[in-house]
Amino acid sequence: MSLTGPRTRTGRGGLVADEAWRYNIQMPMSQERPQMRGTTVLCVRKDNKVVLVADGQVTMGDHVMKHTARKTRRLFNDKVIAGFAGSTADAISLFERFEGKLQEFSGNLQKSAVELAKDWRKDRALRHLEALLIVADGKATFILSGNGDVIEPDDGLVAIGSGGMYALAAARALLKHSKLTAKDLALEAMSIASEICIFTNENFTVEEL
Repeated sequence: MSLTGPRTRTGRGGLVADEAWRYNIQMPMSQERPQMRGTTVLCVRKDNKVVLVADGQVTMGDHVMKHTARKTRRLFNDKVIAGFAGSTADAISLFERFEGKLQEFSGNLQKSAVELAKDWRKDRALRHLEALLIVADGKATFILSGNGDVIEPDDGLVAIGSGGMYALAAARALLKHSKLTAKDLALEAMSIASEICIFTNENFTVEEL
């Protein structure tokens, strides 16, 4: 496990997914509004390619609000891809902040991720934002959380959201036992997750570098 940033953790390879899952289910939600659930975002790095896939379902309470939500974005002149789990409005704010960091540090993904995580943890306004981010460029992939964590996976595979565990498990099995391209592997793993997680659909958006 490779970790970067103001906080450090140690553990086995599965910790990235465990951490992301724990953050996702424990995000504080207001008691005055129904909990919005439903996201699976998977990032696969293989053969010098990186692919980010997200589903399109947004669920509020016990019903589906939207089937075609877009939970991914290309940043810094399409050199960085990012996906989110959590509140859409909060994620948009974080994307804007993160792109500002990329501009400030000339596209240095690691430095930008660390500085955003610092701000996210310390800033009085940002600390209330409810989201998890996956960000990636041609060289590295990171999960960012509001706890100040910047986590880099060991095997190039990482997932967040309600179906993240299923997508990550499927991706690891396919990586070991198939010759699929990065894109095909990611789509197949997401398809498997959508068959298991009721908060995940098959309206996928795909970003590739």
